[in-house]
Amino acid sequence: MVFSRALILAALPLLAVATAIQGRGGAPSSGASCCSTVGQSSDPAIVSQLGLLGIILSGLDVLVGLDCSPITVIGAGGSCSGTTVTCTDNSQGGLVEIGCLPITL
Repeated sequence: MVFSRALILAALPLLAVATAIQGRGGAPSSGASCCSTVGQSSDPAIVSQLGLLGIILSGLDVLVGLDCSPITVIGAGGSCSGTTVTCTDNSQGGLVEIGCLPITL
């Protein structure tokens, strides 16, 4: 009984972090992606490309990935010629990913 209670208490912080990451909006990322372009949503070049797609992120200053493809197997000999990121919103099917964090594989 004490062991199971300790296990539950140890798992709660991990659940809280996972819930916070999932709750940031949009479709949750399925993992790492390789994006050809990554920049701040306030960058004029990014704003221009998002505008062509009808995506408006005014007032937000988040990292955005453009032209992204999922990285399905880490260390399988494939390489990312762009920037490897994980993002909180990939609802645009890889064309645009929002709320990204660069990662090193």
